[in-house]
Amino acid sequence: MIQVRVAGIEDVAAVNFILRESYTALMADAYQPALLEEALPMMVRANPRLLASGTYYLAEADGEPAGCGGWTFDEPGTGTLEPGTAHIRHFGVRPSWIAKGIGRRLYMRCEADARAAGARRFVCFSSLNGEPFYRALGFERQARIEVPMGPTVRLPSILMSRPI
Repeated sequence: MIQVRVAGIEDVAAVNFILRESYTALMADAYQPALLEEALPMMVRANPRLLASGTYYLAEADGEPAGCGGWTFDEPGTGTLEPGTAHIRHFGVRPSWIAKGIGRRLYMRCEADARAAGARRFVCFSSLNGEPFYRALGFERQARIEVPMGPTVRLPSILMSRPI
């Protein structure tokens, strides 16, 4: 049984666990080890602002944390707002739960809630390994980008979008 619920600050340990397992394993084939060594410490920590947003979710399967992810109206890193546009944020699924509907369930919750809040389009900064997942959800590649991960690390990524 899969349950998707709003995450809160009390879920920080579960989200950290999911992100660490997910990103460490799933990004290994898409990025150079030296880049991951620098970027992962910044990526595998839950963002307290997201956890307090009411638009970040935790998926539990068989009573254990299996995935997390959410959305915001503000663009990651800049805080820029564009009317009708929402941004997918900090998705991760534990490797043992990949291809079992966790990511899709999280996305569907995000889409329903964002649409109800007035969003008409989603944008995401996909990791290289995440692009097939987002493409399967109907996202289209817009451009290759580099996402800053601290003052010196830039993570090659894919800017993607889709109407909702």
